[in-house]
Amino acid sequence: MRIIRYEEKQSQSPTLAAITDQNQVYPLPFNSLLEVVAEAKVKQIKPVEFIQELIADSLPLNESLQELKLLVPIEAPEVWASGVTYQKSKEARNYEATNGKLDANTFYDKVYDAERPEIFFKSTKERTIGPDGDLFLRSDSNWQIPEPELGLVLSGEGEIIGYTIGNDMSCRDIEGENPLYLPQAKLWSHSCSIGPAILLAETVEDPYQFEITCKIYRNEELVVEGSASTNQLKRTFDELVGFLKRDNIVFPGTVLLTGTCIVPPNEFTLADGDQIEILISGIGSLTNPVKSQVAQTVK
Repeated sequence: MRIIRYEEKQSQSPTLAAITDQNQVYPLPFNSLLEVVAEAKVKQIKPVEFIQELIADSLPLNESLQELKLLVPIEAPEVWASGVTYQKSKEARNYEATNGKLDANTFYDKVYDAERPEIFFKSTKERTIGPDGDLFLRSDSNWQIPEPELGLVLSGEGEIIGYTIGNDMSCRDIEGENPLYLPQAKLWSHSCSIGPAILLAETVEDPYQFEITCKIYRNEELVVEGSASTNQLKRTFDELVGFLKRDNIVFPGTVLLTGTCIVPPNEFTLADGDQIEILISGIGSLTNPVKSQVAQTVK
C-alpha cells in the first residue's frame, strides 16, 4: 500500500490518496498520512487495515496515477540526511577531499568506521519539492550531482511509518574544499526532492532489499546510470534514527535520508536542462528537471 498527495483538478486542492497493489487510486478523507496513522492508532489497528476499511465501499479514480499531478507525499517539517553510510560514498568523499588521491585516508574513513554516524540537516518543508518540480543548481558551485537515497518517514516518536525516495543534491567542490562548508554544499533553495509516494512500513518485509536506480538525461539522451541496493548499507535504519533522536526533537513527518551508494563519474556535473530520474523498487519513480537559475523567493 502506497500513499500519495495530488492536486485535485476541479478544486486544485491537495488530496491524499492510497494506491493499491493493483495501482488503483482511492482518495482518502484526511489531509496527511500522519492523520491516518493517528486515527488508526486510536482504533488500535494498523494503518493498512484502516485504509482498507476506508476504501472498501468506494470507487477508485477514473484517472490513472500517471495522469495525476503529484505533490510531495508528505510536507516534512524537516528533512535530515545521513552521510558516508555506503562504501561508495566514503570513496567519493575521499576523492573530493584529497584532490583525487584515492588511497588517502581522511576523516571520512573515521566516520565510516565510528560508532557515531554522520547526520546533517538537509531541508525544510519550504525548500523541498515533489515529483516533476524544478531542482536548482547552486550558483557558486561547478561540481554538482544528485544523491539518490531511500528516505525514512518518521512519527514524532521516531517510528518508521513509511519509505520514500529522496534526492539529496550535493556540491562536491564546496564540500571537498572544506568539511566546515557542508551546510552550504547541501542546503539551498530547491536542493531536495522527495516522492512520488510513501510505501507503508508495515507492508515491507525486508527494507534492506530495496533496489535503487538513478538515471540522468541530457538532451533526452541517457548520460549517467547507476544501481545499488540497501543491502549495501554500513548502518541499520534503527541506528541512524537512534542518533537523530538523541537529545533532539523529531517532528511528526520528519524524513531521514539514509545516504547514497550511486555516485556519477568524477568528471560529471549537472547542467541546466538535465533530468534526474530515481527509481526504488516498490515505491516508484521520482523525476525532476534541473534548472540553473535559483529563484529569488521560495514558492
